[in-house]
Amino acid sequence: MDQPKIERVLRLMMLMTGNVNYTIADLAEKIDTSPRSIYRYIDTFKDAGFVVHKLDGGIYKLGKESRHFKEISQLVHFTDEEAHMVNQLIEGLDNTNLLKQNLRKKLTSVYDCTSLARSVVKGKHAENVNRLIDAIASQQQVLLKGYASSHAAVVRDRRVEAFGFTTNYVQLWCYDLEDGRNKLFNTARIGEVEVLDEDWCHADQHQMGHIDCFRMMGFETHRVRLELGMMARNLLIEEYPLAERDLSQIGPTRWLLDTQVCNYAGVGRFVMGLAEDITVVDTPEFADYLAQKSCLVKDQFHKK
Repeated sequence: MDQPKIERVLRLMMLMTGNVNYTIADLAEKIDTSPRSIYRYIDTFKDAGFVVHKLDGGIYKLGKESRHFKEISQLVHFTDEEAHMVNQLIEGLDNTNLLKQNLRKKLTSVYDCTSLARSVVKGKHAENVNRLIDAIASQQQVLLKGYASSHAAVVRDRRVEAFGFTTNYVQLWCYDLEDGRNKLFNTARIGEVEVLDEDWCHADQHQMGHIDCFRMMGFETHRVRLELGMMARNLLIEEYPLAERDLSQIGPTRWLLDTQVCNYAGVGRFVMGLAEDITVVDTPEFADYLAQKSCLVKDQFHKK
């Protein structure tokens, strides 16, 4: 196979394992070849041991149960926040800069610009992630050995039904058999994964929640509107890059953040740290939350 064909096959493989869905016509256009060639490349993938799924709408994807998928999943990827920052850095280059054009062309040839890819998974985390991928595919319970919980400040084993990852493999959606509810676990805090000889028993209760721009998780969302000054706006997008998607400028030095949050804890910490530069707009429930937290902090300060 000549070099141009090899490049097309590799690009096709990355497109079909990415987080954007494509039809045969889309794939042919992306890699500048004919639909007939795409079908031929897909047959090659099947012969090589990949599982190819045809989804509704004529979408073709390489299945995660493919024996080579785990190796591909360990290639360099970006989280949503990393992708956003990469785009911002590229956009900061002068339009006449050839490097900018080349970078943009290479990135968009494989990934959707708004979500370039998923993450870097390496070392022992890769081994754990691979075991979890297998357990999810076979619908088996797992034991998260030596899980270090930041909330409970303890390290212990957790028996769960793992059923999905966030888009970057950094976190894992599980049904916690001890607590009887769905939770999000950080894969970096797992000591070791043991796949158990027990099938799922609560598949009908599995539910993925939401993760807001302040990195908080929940199964419901609440609208929050904040008017920000220059300092608050700058610190917001530096610390929480995805929040920029919900920002709009309303004055020379004023911005409006109109976003959905899973709970008030994350946004509350941010606002309380910059209260002099932030105004809560049309969100009475959040304003009440801040007032209660402020009183609590004052009481604790006086007790000390």
